[in-house]
Amino acid sequence: MPHNHDQVHDQREGNKKGLIIALAITTCIMILEFFGGLFTNSLALLSDSGHMLSDASSLALSLIAIWFASRPPSPNKTYGYYRFEILAALFNGITLFLISGFIIYEAIQRFNEPPSVSSGTMILIASIGLIANILSAVSLIKKADVKSNINMRSAYLHIVGDALGSIGAIIAGIVMLVFDWYIADPIISVLVALLILKSAWGVLTQSIHILMEGTPPSLNKNGILELLKGIDDVLDVHDLHIWTITSGMDSLSCHMTISDSGDEQIILQKAIHLIRENFAIEHTTIQIEKSNIQHAKLQF
Repeated sequence: MPHNHDQVHDQREGNKKGLIIALAITTCIMILEFFGGLFTNSLALLSDSGHMLSDASSLALSLIAIWFASRPPSPNKTYGYYRFEILAALFNGITLFLISGFIIYEAIQRFNEPPSVSSGTMILIASIGLIANILSAVSLIKKADVKSNINMRSAYLHIVGDALGSIGAIIAGIVMLVFDWYIADPIISVLVALLILKSAWGVLTQSIHILMEGTPPSLNKNGILELLKGIDDVLDVHDLHIWTITSGMDSLSCHMTISDSGDEQIILQKAIHLIRENFAIEHTTIQIEKSNIQHAKLQF
C-alpha cells in the first residue's frame, strides 16, 4: 500500500478550503457580536466576540500552518515544516485557555452587581452567530480532516466553542427576558468557559505529546515488538521508537538482531511490509544486525 501523495494533497486542499470558508464567516460574525455586545451591554455577547477574535486568528494561523507544511524539506529542516501544524494547534489550545480565563474573570466581576442587558437584541444577534457557527463547523467537517489532523481539530474546536458561546448567550437572553434575572449572563458565560477549557485541554495534551515524541495513542508498541520478533530468523528487536511527525504521519525506527544465516534484505522487506499493513506506518528506519555488530547501548 504505497503512500498516496495525491490523496494527501487533496486532503490539504480540502483543509484549506474549509478553513477559508470558516474564517470568512467567523470574521463577519465577530464584528456583529462585538458591536452587538456593546449596544446590549451583554458580557455573553462580548465574551463570545472575543472568543471569535481568537478563532479568526487561530483559523488564519491554521491556514499559514498548512502553507508551511507543504514546503519541501531543506538541508537544515530534513523533515520539512510539518511540525508547524502541531505548533499551530498548541498555540490554539493556549489561546482557548487564556480566553476562558478572561471570560471567567469578567463574569466574577459581574456577579455582585449584574448590569441590565437588552435581552431581545442579544438573543437575535446570538442566534445569527449560532447559525454562522454551524455553517463554519459544517464546512470544516465536510472539507477538512477534523478527526485525525490535530491542526484542523483545534480550529474546529474553536468553532464549536463559538457555537457553545452563542447557545449560552441565547439561553441567558431568554432567562433575562422572561425573569429579569440578569445574573444569568455571567453564570452562562462561566459554564461556556468551562466547556471551552475542557476542549482546550485535549488539544494541549495531544500537541505536547507529539512534540515530546510520544508514541501515538493508536499504536501498541508491544504489539509491534511481538510482530517483528515473530519474523523468521529475528532474534531480538531493540531501540524501538515510534513517534508522530504531524497528524496522520507516523514514523518508526528500530534495531533488529537476526541469525547469522538470515537474509537481511528478505527480513527487512518482511518487516517493512508487516508494519505498513498492520499499523499503517509508511516511514520506517530499520537497522539489521548480526552477531558481529556491536554498538553502544542507547540511553533512552
